[in-house]
Amino acid sequence: MKRKEPSSHTFDSDDYPQAVVAARLVAEEEYAETPVHQHHKCQLVFALSGYVKCKIANAIWIVPPNCAVWIPSQVPHSNLVSKDANVCMLFVDPAIHEMPDSSCTLSISPLLRELIAHLTTLEQDYPKNSVTDKLVDVLIDQLRIMPREHFDFPLPTEPRLKAIANRLLSAPEDRRTVGQWAGEFAMSERTLSRLVKNEIGLTFGRWRSQLHLVLALQRLAIGESVQRIADDLGYESVSAFITFFKKTLGKSPKQYMKQKD
Repeated sequence: MKRKEPSSHTFDSDDYPQAVVAARLVAEEEYAETPVHQHHKCQLVFALSGYVKCKIANAIWIVPPNCAVWIPSQVPHSNLVSKDANVCMLFVDPAIHEMPDSSCTLSISPLLRELIAHLTTLEQDYPKNSVTDKLVDVLIDQLRIMPREHFDFPLPTEPRLKAIANRLLSAPEDRRTVGQWAGEFAMSERTLSRLVKNEIGLTFGRWRSQLHLVLALQRLAIGESVQRIADDLGYESVSAFITFFKKTLGKSPKQYMKQKD
């Protein structure tokens, strides 16, 4: 079998019979985006630095440092990698048990971080019972116990909600109330609230907060200031944004990013 370098942009995980393989992508000065694609192996997208924005089915997912997005087998997706990002891609055969059966975000422990990063430096066509094969066994055991996070912004298919989602994406500082949005689309506030709950499973406020969280993590990962993020997301003050962030993730933005170093 012709071997491909794990860091190559042409790496195809399905070329390998091994159940688990990995690749590394180091972005240049520009943002890098892959077109919508899918593969047989499940994929774990893991940012060592910078961030990755994944569009998977009906949601946008952000991969901040030391977190990962899990993409099941044959699920169409695209990845946008921030400039100067260092990203690991882990590919896992769907026959391996106890892996997530739907897209999700996972926290990544320091041990798992090093295991994945190290695997990307090794030959990917490794034989059974080799040192690499044994390392993969430990890696998978660790992956199974990683806690899930919620770093996605659901994209509804209902036309009116889709229009609202697109407007919020383009102008996240828009602070209109659910009643004001409802009026624009000739609905009552109660109707819009019920529609959001039925389509997405969240309240309107929680849905918008998810977008703010996703965008805040994306921008913190590339070193933007808390002041600028708070302004651009439409918060009245930095302290209001910090309160929102801390209420959602249990730590201030500075503390959260520091624990990810």
